Amino acid sequence: MASQPKAVARRASKNQPLRRAKNAGPIHPEANPRSSSALIFGLCFALALLTVGVYSQVARHPFINYDDDPYVTGNPHVRAGLTWETLTWASQAYEAGNWHPLTWLSHAADCELYGLNASGHHGTSLLIHCVNVVLLFLLLWRSTGATWKSLCVTALFAVHPLNVESVAWIAERKNVLSTMFFLLAIGPYGWYAQKPQVRRYVAVVLLFALGLASKPMVITLPFVLLLLDVWPLQRVRDWSAPSPAFPVRQESFSRLLLEKIPLLALSAASAVITIAAQGASVIPSHALPLQVRLETAIYSYSLYLWKMVWPVHLALIYPHPGRSLGVWRPLLGALLIVAVSGVAWRQRSKRRYIAVGWLWFLGTAVPIIGVIQVGLQVIADRYAYVPLIGVFVALVWGATSLADNLRLGAVPRAVAALAVVTALAFMTWTQLGYWRDSVTLWSHALEVTTNNSLAESYLANTLLRDGRYQEGMAHLRNYASLEPLDPEAHARVAADDEDRGQFADAAREYEAAIRASAELEKNGVPGLDPSTLAVTYVNLGLTYGKLGNVTQAADSTRKGLMTDRKAVLQMLQNLGEILSAHPTASGYVRLGMLLQAVGDADQARQAFARARRIDPAL
Repeated sequence: MASQPKAVARRASKNQPLRRAKNAGPIHPEANPRSSSALIFGLCFALALLTVGVYSQVARHPFINYDDDPYVTGNPHVRAGLTWETLTWASQAYEAGNWHPLTWLSHAADCELYGLNASGHHGTSLLIHCVNVVLLFLLLWRSTGATWKSLCVTALFAVHPLNVESVAWIAERKNVLSTMFFLLAIGPYGWYAQKPQVRRYVAVVLLFALGLASKPMVITLPFVLLLLDVWPLQRVRDWSAPSPAFPVRQESFSRLLLEKIPLLALSAASAVITIAAQGASVIPSHALPLQVRLETAIYSYSLYLWKMVWPVHLALIYPHPGRSLGVWRPLLGALLIVAVSGVAWRQRSKRRYIAVGWLWFLGTAVPIIGVIQVGLQVIADRYAYVPLIGVFVALVWGATSLADNLRLGAVPRAVAALAVVTALAFMTWTQLGYWRDSVTLWSHALEVTTNNSLAESYLANTLLRDGRYQEGMAHLRNYASLEPLDPEAHARVAADDEDRGQFADAAREYEAAIRASAELEKNGVPGLDPSTLAVTYVNLGLTYGKLGNVTQAADSTRKGLMTDRKAVLQMLQNLGEILSAHPTASGYVRLGMLLQAVGDADQARQAFARARRIDPAL
């Protein structure tokens, strides 16, 4: 048989698959699966090792006095471990202002394994963070095929100082746990995108439900999946060509939106449950008007971005500026949002990752940006855990594009990336040091913030608990000066002033406590209970008596008796028992004044006589 002409052979070869020479190297990672798998496994191991190395000191840290008590150390259900009663309670509990049964069970599992050994609890949180790091890398690598860019994004996520709070704070287990299910849900979503099937979609729904049962922060997952449809999956028909790295069938945008409805239904249900659970923690509109919240939300976006770029002066609590925010802060924040959004829009065709990363940041931060204000913070480092992933992607992919335009080689790129990651790792290690105990944590918060009443309060309580009375009272005074509507704090400061003989100051603080209680009641918030209010009135009366103001002393004592006579009589009995064991001249003077106030003149004279015998100078 005659051989084919060469031209015919060449034409025929165009319809045949390309064949590589026998000794040619791989032209694509997938061409050598064993080599590619070894590289990816090695990078995953390196990322996990980096994360553990940077965070290793948390194993020596104790529980702290902010939420660790209701979540673990002081929660009898959690401390009981994994029991049927704990499971039943966790499924129904609205404690700590959230419905998150999986978070409760994770803490209970730690108590089952480690008891109240804080090292074990920290180890679990760090392990989950490591899992999140590896998951993020695998998701980015698998969907984009960009190994080194995915590695850079993940390294930023692994060691950025803003993520310290989510990992080092045991009570914030809910953040790393919910993010794990958030990332796990994205995995089968890509599987579903390749071949839409009910069982694959069900896997996404179940993992999303587990994420919501850990923390409602992941409520924005349907929105995130829609962004991923745009890039890197490129599922939207007529918007772009199919992805060469992760080929999937393209659909119309309306079809992609429709398939998210079951997930959106879960989000809506979670929102309703969360609002019901948070209840009293939500700041009412009369305390923080909507206009102030919107201005603060705009400002908060810019704060998160600034702290991402310059992560110094990080604190557990950043006090809310309230109505003192001013005009220029939200204005600058708005200008920044508009400017970046403009860049993302202009690059929407050529560099979709900018728009997707930016919208990821804006969208996933909506639940915590302060429109519905829960608590007193303006921002919180832990809230940046998921949102900043989008910014990291936009920055790394954008920096790579710039390096391509500048024709930079591999060495300067690697040096720059290594320098950034090393600097962030060092800052994270330093930030972790502030978590070594509650006193250090709150002292640091006061050093880097101003007018931080919550930090003053927690530091005061910690110092008083540790027996450092004078230091604790100094911070309690600072707290009371910042919080005019905390009657209990003012009453405690007043008692300390009275003990130190500062009777004018004590009277002022007792009056502040009574006014604060009345103001709270006026706004529908419980003030001092009747017995405590009665004792406060009587203490004010006794203080006025020591100042020689007989009229006001009698009036205040009368109000105390009218408020709760039984409480005043109990106060008398308690003071008598204390003086029987530890008699003091000042104590008997106080007892005599109390007895005089309730109309027992004979007993009052006897008390004054006992005081004179102890201290004839009286």
